[in-house]
Amino acid sequence: MSIYTVKYALECGMELVGAVDMNPDLIQTDFHGVTISAPTNFENLLKETNPDIVIVETMSLLSDLEEVLTICASNGVNAITTCEEAFYPNVSNPNLTKKIDDLAKQNNCTITGTGYQDAFWGNLITTIAGATHGITKIKGSSSYNVEDYGIALAEVHGAGLSLEEFDKKIASADKISKEERQNLINSGKYTPSYMWNVVPWLADKMHLHLTDMTQTCVSLTHENDIESSTLGMTVKAGMATGMSAIVTGTTEEGITIEAECIGKVYAPGEVDTNDWTVIGDSSTRFVVSEPDTVRLTCATIVNRIPDVIASAPGFVPTSRMGELKYLK
Repeated sequence: MSIYTVKYALECGMELVGAVDMNPDLIQTDFHGVTISAPTNFENLLKETNPDIVIVETMSLLSDLEEVLTICASNGVNAITTCEEAFYPNVSNPNLTKKIDDLAKQNNCTITGTGYQDAFWGNLITTIAGATHGITKIKGSSSYNVEDYGIALAEVHGAGLSLEEFDKKIASADKISKEERQNLINSGKYTPSYMWNVVPWLADKMHLHLTDMTQTCVSLTHENDIESSTLGMTVKAGMATGMSAIVTGTTEEGITIEAECIGKVYAPGEVDTNDWTVIGDSSTRFVVSEPDTVRLTCATIVNRIPDVIASAPGFVPTSRMGELKYLK
């Protein structure tokens, strides 16, 4: 991800002043004229370079980014991340979100999460909603190939598991009561699907008030064997190729938001899709076929940088930063 992001940032006239990588083989190597540092040197690097913003492109859960975002907030440095949970994190890890938010406010900087979902699961939908009267439901589905994002993401989606293993390790996490789910959320141990953080983003952007959210994860299979280079295995016919996660939110205003993300090892011929319908007095469906999800994510990160720098301090979702704009 960083290869495209830094390329786009440099082409937009930004300056790279430092780089950090978790891969020990890359430490002390050159990256666009700067020497890559180890994570243990991150805070010193911030103090030496005094950047306007840090781009964090590593993991999907906020808890995995606690150290790096805490260091940024403690040192008064803006940060923007592709971490999917960071898109609207207070619904899945409220205590850690508040900790980072408090630090960012104390030190006058802004932390946010963005990426592909900012446009294709967010602003596109709210724009269509802005042209619709009497909305009763917003329904969306988006699919992506877990092969494009590494083994950690593939494993979180249950790819390569037997159906029994999937039920035990993945699906069981949502076969709990609302009270049990809330306890997990409060403890910071809840693992949300990507749409768990998108539904409240949409509600916030549209000034709706959520009254309830539910999440259901189901396994996906294929009739033929599929080779997975990421997993380093053959996913046999009938095994889980990944999962579908459906999040449904209800609102005080009577609008239901139902969003599905489908992450799996693709069979030959399968492609990314983004399919949403806004249902109201008139109903509008739009489908984006074969979006270049990785490059679109990276471009979104770069185009959001001016909004983050101009934002009020704190952990601020992009739902409160206005529409995405092309950065020349």
